[in-house]
Amino acid sequence: MPMPPLSRAPLSGSAAFFAVEYDPADAVLWLLDQRLLPGEERYVPHRTVDEAAHAIRAMVVRGAPAIGITAAYALAQRAALETGPAASFLMAMGISGRGLDATRPTAVNLGWAIARMARKAADVAALDPGARARAMLAEAEAVHREDVAACRAMGALGAADVPEGATVMTHCNAGALATGGYGTALGVIRAAHAAGKIRRVLACETRPYLQGARLTSFELSRDGIPVEVVTDSMAGWFMARGEVQFVVVGADRVAANGDVANKIGTYGLAVLAHAHGVPFTVAAPWSTVDLRCPDGRSIPIEERSRDEVATLGGVTLVADGIPCRHPAFDVTPARLVGALYTERGALRPAEGEGPAAFLARTRRAP
Repeated sequence: MPMPPLSRAPLSGSAAFFAVEYDPADAVLWLLDQRLLPGEERYVPHRTVDEAAHAIRAMVVRGAPAIGITAAYALAQRAALETGPAASFLMAMGISGRGLDATRPTAVNLGWAIARMARKAADVAALDPGARARAMLAEAEAVHREDVAACRAMGALGAADVPEGATVMTHCNAGALATGGYGTALGVIRAAHAAGKIRRVLACETRPYLQGARLTSFELSRDGIPVEVVTDSMAGWFMARGEVQFVVVGADRVAANGDVANKIGTYGLAVLAHAHGVPFTVAAPWSTVDLRCPDGRSIPIEERSRDEVATLGGVTLVADGIPCRHPAFDVTPARLVGALYTERGALRPAEGEGPAAFLARTRRAP
């Protein structure tokens, strides 16, 4: 179905499309089925935690911030159904949170959002069911609003580093479809385009799921930003020709030292950028930072289905019986990350300023 009529303005801030929105009038979580884009725009209603968990696992909704927001709304939905005493409410929240947390292991925003909702549940458990439900929904809405604000803040920071008249390369999709709205890497691109700095964007197709080809090009063309899709294997050629002046990508988890986990293929792009003297940068909200994770070796990497590699649009690419490997993410070491844009400021991991060092420095500042 097309974009559904909501009882309030979308928190994403967009009237054209959104990845995730919640309609409090009928307690429905609306998700754009991103598996169908760009051929079909279908918004699907979700009314239970199990439905939301399936949507995250099946990549109806994807992108670290967006799945965190989805989980927050799903828990708010569940809270509204639980009319029992505090103990049963907290048990229901715990069971639901664990189910959601098991859907995607790499994106830390998911666990972050669930933990935040769990803290709110503990704070309001003693309230009457109506007040409890309202407080849980308000917390989920705060997660959503804060993500959009964070995207706009990091977009402004990153845009300041984009050269005038630049061709910018990006990988996967880190835009409004992957966040609460506006986007992380695409937020940088949107802000730079608004400032008149962008000549064009080269969107790497991002095999095997084609998020760049299907989603990034869809978003940017909708916004009137010049975009061309290139295959992943073309990136080095365009850099060697001097056609790329800046690279910006998103992230699914950032370790304390500044190592970055992002969609598979990001590491290779960072190596190519380094070899050609092209700035390689990352945009991600602070909720993507995992200070408990010391470095990239500690980041769990999700292995997805063979079929996503072996087939494409129902067409068999690899003969039956031949194994395929499909790590969904790779890790780019901090030494290759020239800048990490967050709503708290711009970090310089390649210069030794990962998140842990950044926090230590800013806490010492007067």
